[in-house]
Amino acid sequence: MSQTPSTNTLVLYRRLLTYLRHYWKVFSLSLIFMAVSAATEPAFVHLMKPLIDEGFISKNPDALRSIPPMIVLLFLLRGICSYGNEYSTSWLTGHLVQRMRQEVFDKLLAMPVSYYDNNQSGRLVSRVTYDVTQITDAGFNVLTVSVKDGCTVLGLLGMLLYYDWRMTLVSFVVFPAVGICISLISKRLRKLTRLNQHQMGQLTQVLGESVDCQRVVKVYGGQAYESARFSNAAQDIRRNAVKQSAASALNTSTTQWIISVALAGIVHFALLRGQHNQLSAGTFVALITGMSAMFAPIKRITNIAQSLQRGLAAAESVFQFLDEPAEPDGGTRTLDQVRGELAFEQVSFRYMNTDREAIQHFDLRIRAGETVALVGSSGSGKTTLVSLLPRFYVPTAGRITLDGVDLNDLKLANLRQHLAMVSQDVVLFNDTVAANIAYGSFGAATREQVVEAARQANALEFIEALPGGFDCLIGENGTLLSGGQRQRLAIARALLKNAPILILDEATSALDNQSERLVQSALERLMRDRTTIVIAHRLSTIENADRIVVMHQGCIMEVGTHAELIKNDGLYAKLHKMQFHEPGAAAANTAAAEGDDA
Repeated sequence: MSQTPSTNTLVLYRRLLTYLRHYWKVFSLSLIFMAVSAATEPAFVHLMKPLIDEGFISKNPDALRSIPPMIVLLFLLRGICSYGNEYSTSWLTGHLVQRMRQEVFDKLLAMPVSYYDNNQSGRLVSRVTYDVTQITDAGFNVLTVSVKDGCTVLGLLGMLLYYDWRMTLVSFVVFPAVGICISLISKRLRKLTRLNQHQMGQLTQVLGESVDCQRVVKVYGGQAYESARFSNAAQDIRRNAVKQSAASALNTSTTQWIISVALAGIVHFALLRGQHNQLSAGTFVALITGMSAMFAPIKRITNIAQSLQRGLAAAESVFQFLDEPAEPDGGTRTLDQVRGELAFEQVSFRYMNTDREAIQHFDLRIRAGETVALVGSSGSGKTTLVSLLPRFYVPTAGRITLDGVDLNDLKLANLRQHLAMVSQDVVLFNDTVAANIAYGSFGAATREQVVEAARQANALEFIEALPGGFDCLIGENGTLLSGGQRQRLAIARALLKNAPILILDEATSALDNQSERLVQSALERLMRDRTTIVIAHRLSTIENADRIVVMHQGCIMEVGTHAELIKNDGLYAKLHKMQFHEPGAAAANTAAAEGDDA
């Protein structure tokens, strides 16, 4: 059964308030500060009656001695409590944001690869940076205004009822009208806020792509196009912000007009009673001052509708994400040591929302320590197949085993502990050389082990030439390094991990001859005594593989050694002939094949 908006709001608030359990002492102190600060407002208004009646009309000298010090002490108390409230609320808000951001980030790390495939990266980033911050408006900021100003309004109403309950009852007509006004505007604000979240995600996406692809933008002259994309996204956000401000302003103006009607009615009745000596001047001033004092807190309470709806919409987004199923990890077994024997048993896989299977009835057994190369045109399913090994995706049919154990029976962390990967698109972090090599082994790898891994990867010479050597910051994704240097750092990282199963996804493509020789030499050391699966478009790099598997549209077409496949004169022989025997065809084939595999 779907929840009504009011029920959904209560559920969101209930869930938000659960975060306060860890900080209930500070929260309780904050509530005390709020309550005392709120009580000073009606207390000050209460002084108006003796100030007028005793000080101005009766000329009582005691009023001169007592009332001014009481005003000073009252505002001193308000200042202390306001400071305590602001500090404690800020402390609580900071902890809430930090805690929720950490939860969202940890959830991001736990999400399956398929989630990233189907969601914009800009929206994922804005959820951490933007949505979580907006939740504070629905949490402590709204709570502060509601409690503090709510207590102020209730205190003032109590005081006014005490002075003249008949006239004060006139003000009660305000509350139903204000409630209806807030309800109508809130629906509009919630809708606009949801739209704003989507627009912020689009803006972040455009910004991120323009930064990441800035070289392509410059070379192809895409500045005007990217500027137009960013301008459109920014304009959408601007229009939405104006609509939100207009709705909030309408809410405030309408509420103030309703209150003014009630105030006018009270003044009218007060003047009538004053003419019949039924109301003293002090009481009248106290009533008018009390009613006027309610304007500011009621205005703030009505203004929180915008913050509330913005925060609740953000909370919906964040909690919906936190409730998404994480990467499935139903495995219960662990393997401390593995030989590296892999078996694909009638494996099939289909991507979500596609009609064709990317892998079809794939059946292959790989012996421990064997090097198997996967070749075929783009879209033949090579990268998809190796993505099934670390369980980035789960086969839709069949199974994959490691040393006879179904991969689904292994715990994810344990399975991935036995895998290392070096791909064409090297991923490095904006950190030191040493940190990138030792990534995933922090605290376990010594400096000597890091240096030895770099030496075996043929990376030691260029690392020592860097300013700072192993402590040199390499920039975002290693922008300060060449392609061959980045590849050798990735190989050093895999060497340090020392996993028994190695996946090489076109690790030597797009390198010059000298860099390729250095990388190939490092790869040969890395592949030694390991089960290795190599994806290659350049057939010269896999001629020495123990077996070559030729794939086409997710199926195995041929299996054999280089010599056997050339002799069979099948698909592999045709690919080989295209690359090595037809002038110009090799370059065209390589360029066409170096795209992403489906």
